[in-house]
Amino acid sequence: MESKSGISTIAATTVTETQSDARLPANPPNNGEAYEILHSKSTLFYDEYSRKAEGKKQTHYCPGCGHGLVHKLIAEALQDLGEQDNTIFVSPVGCSVFAYYYFDVGNVQVAHGRAPASASAIKRSCPGRMVISYQGDGDLAAIGTAEIVHAANRGEKITVFFVNNGIYGMTGGQMAPTTMIGEKSTTSPWGRRPSNEGYPLHMAELLATLEAPIYIERVALSDGKNIMKARRAIRKALEVQRDGAGFSFVEILSPCPTIWGKDPVAARQWIADKIIPAFPLSVFRDHAPEALAVKEVEPPQRSVAEVLGIATSNDGDTTHRAEFDHRFEDVKIKIAGLGGQGVLLLGQLLIEMGMREGLEVNWLPSYGPEMRSGSAHCHVCLSREPIGSPLVSHPDVLVAMNEVSLRKFAHEVVRGGVILYNGAKLPENISIAHAQVVAIPASEIADKLGSTKVANIVMMGALLEETECLAAGTAWSVLQDKVKKLDLLELDRKALNAGRLFIDEHAHIGALDQPDGFA
Repeated sequence: MESKSGISTIAATTVTETQSDARLPANPPNNGEAYEILHSKSTLFYDEYSRKAEGKKQTHYCPGCGHGLVHKLIAEALQDLGEQDNTIFVSPVGCSVFAYYYFDVGNVQVAHGRAPASASAIKRSCPGRMVISYQGDGDLAAIGTAEIVHAANRGEKITVFFVNNGIYGMTGGQMAPTTMIGEKSTTSPWGRRPSNEGYPLHMAELLATLEAPIYIERVALSDGKNIMKARRAIRKALEVQRDGAGFSFVEILSPCPTIWGKDPVAARQWIADKIIPAFPLSVFRDHAPEALAVKEVEPPQRSVAEVLGIATSNDGDTTHRAEFDHRFEDVKIKIAGLGGQGVLLLGQLLIEMGMREGLEVNWLPSYGPEMRSGSAHCHVCLSREPIGSPLVSHPDVLVAMNEVSLRKFAHEVVRGGVILYNGAKLPENISIAHAQVVAIPASEIADKLGSTKVANIVMMGALLEETECLAAGTAWSVLQDKVKKLDLLELDRKALNAGRLFIDEHAHIGALDQPDGFA
């Protein structure tokens, strides 16, 4: 409900005299007739907001801020559509950064401007979910311009709510991409000048030039009539996603009394008098009926299982081949060395092997700008269950291709983990007591085989033999598919076998009990 002071509340209660409710006064008027609640706080909001110990019934929004009302309209629409337990709300940096304290749905907090990219990934991973990207103008139209344009251009089946108040609110009033001509801000103290700061961006019109978006509308929170239009637009945008039609976008012109320096009532009037003429309200795209009527024809595709040769069950789920007996739930590996030592390639080969064996995999590289001799490392996750994060902070296995990497990462290895070091022995001033260390002169072995380029394959053979996390046969099949030069493929075969043979024939240094899953 709205108040005379503004629109910052996200819930209110209206009653009529028909049915009793424990929240109503003990002695109602009108001869004891009871009440029925007709309008109340949406069930999508938590009963209390735990961001602060005090004021658990209050949001953090300023009096008159439009975010509270937009929250309310979204919550009511999701409640009416029965989507509360099916919704994932994605919010980045901005005044709405604490939305997860209010919405009792799935919540994902992302970096500034990255909500459309993250929402796209979430929707593709969970196509049956209702995925909402909720963004302000500095977030969506400035740092996140590329993300929103490309998400819209791909026709990602997400719903984007763009709260446009024409200013950076949370960070102190800098000029936003949608700040109007002539308006002053902390970064445009003489007023926005097209010759210096450029013209305001009209995001709804810009996205409407793309072919893929299904529904685009601009609405405003200026008065009761326009708020009702905003309610309908928000609901329709969610229905477009629910029905699987495609990308939907609602731009909402919203007041920011604090940064504008106006009281809440004057701020709302400012929208009507100044902002709407500059940003006209309109439905810029409504292709929902056509999108639902025409079934999109995709070119024929082979499934991932077919491409990788993974066996599938009758219901289409991938299954592990019988010969792969993975005795672990997950294995985290960090591979480190210099650029040119095949560090990143080794990680890529391992995840390709993992996919072929029906595992969940992840590979995260980290490297400098140098093509050669710069520091490089990668994170590799192999798991029988979905992987929550690609980051490996405490690896079960460290493959250190040089001394610098050994010194840098050895302390991160879990107790009882495995360290494979590219050297004949550990440096004299290094002592590692918490992990099992294998010093293997991979570069020397590779050089004797004919090329130091295959030192990483020597280390891969040693890794497979030491941990038995993946099958050597899978490694060879991956190499056969990836290496096109026959002479190099033969070197890789010899290197793979040499690494395995070295583990079989040489003792360990500082051996401890092996970690779980590496029996």
